[in-house]
Amino acid sequence: MIFQILDNKTECKTIYASGELYKEAPSDLKGTWEYKPDLPPEVEFAKLYCKGSPIGDACPEHLKNEWTKASGKLKAYLNSFMQAKISLKEHCFYDLVPQHFLLDFYEVKNKITKHIFDTYEKPENYDFLLQLAEVVEDIKSRPLNLKINKLSQSSHRLATRNFLKRLKKAEKRIKYNIFGTKTGRLTTEPKSFPILTLKKEYRSILEPNNDLYVELDFNAAELRTLLALCGKEQPKEDIHEWNAKNVFRDVTRKEAKERIFAWLYNPDSKDYLANRSYDRIAVKEKYWDGKIVTTPFGRKIEADEFHALNYLIQSTTADMVLRQVIKVYDLLKDSKSYIAFTMHDSLVIDLVKEDKGLLKDIFDTFAETDLGNFAISVRAGKNFGDMKEMEWK
Repeated sequence: MIFQILDNKTECKTIYASGELYKEAPSDLKGTWEYKPDLPPEVEFAKLYCKGSPIGDACPEHLKNEWTKASGKLKAYLNSFMQAKISLKEHCFYDLVPQHFLLDFYEVKNKITKHIFDTYEKPENYDFLLQLAEVVEDIKSRPLNLKINKLSQSSHRLATRNFLKRLKKAEKRIKYNIFGTKTGRLTTEPKSFPILTLKKEYRSILEPNNDLYVELDFNAAELRTLLALCGKEQPKEDIHEWNAKNVFRDVTRKEAKERIFAWLYNPDSKDYLANRSYDRIAVKEKYWDGKIVTTPFGRKIEADEFHALNYLIQSTTADMVLRQVIKVYDLLKDSKSYIAFTMHDSLVIDLVKEDKGLLKDIFDTFAETDLGNFAISVRAGKNFGDMKEMEWK
């Protein structure tokens, strides 16, 4: 049975299916538009089938007029609530609009959802997308502990004032978009707290809701991904130190880091020593067919030759990191500790003191990837701007 959830608040939860509104969920729910928590495991989500396309874009031509009228009325109702200062956090949505509108709106939404299930192929990585949707929904559900007053001393600066204006428009939550990039890297939704672009000078405003932030960060993740794609074992030490000793020889760590990244991100760069250890030509030929990059995780990306290797490395790294995030999320499911957020190649956990005994398992789980055992650094602190290195081996 195709269905839609009208309001997901516990006291308001109502389901539309087969022309009816239900307070108690029918037993044969099969598919709906987008992921919501606490649904039966057999339920599938059409938005994952169409790779995150907005429902209006996924709407078939024969339903366009119905959807335009229904969604237009919805926007009008929502605008009227804003003008009247009626909060949907405090009221049940279905109590604020006529029932005939609810029946019309959710019926056309059901039709679009059914069309997607009938005409789209199920993605090969559907299970991964579903697990990731669960993780980002959990992160979104947890309000951040923001200490905005920490910026008072720098509020005379234009950059700080602009940042504070941005925060006023944002929610105190992190809302990721798992379909924001072609490579699989996460982006954030417009009204999300801007975690992915947060400057280091503002990080101290983020404090844990529990006792401690613990950050796990991969050491040079994209370089390690390329090394894995070359079929080589991962160095246990810092990879830039390893490159300085084994690839370039007789250079400093800083020089090795600058040299390898200048070569890695510029396909036209020639560096015999770098290519001897990281055979990017062979890797590109293995995963790019001249038009499409197919990553080890099955993601397909259109690419010309100039971008092929970069897309391959970025996408493979992004999917690898997010798979590790999912593993840690599963490990913490029965704990008071939880994933606060992920950014780039790192993961931040909001830890309770009682879970310190779990840390070794968490670190080992994060480090043991599908591409090999990646070296990680671990930091901890009472706020995100003051994180100190931790030993974990």
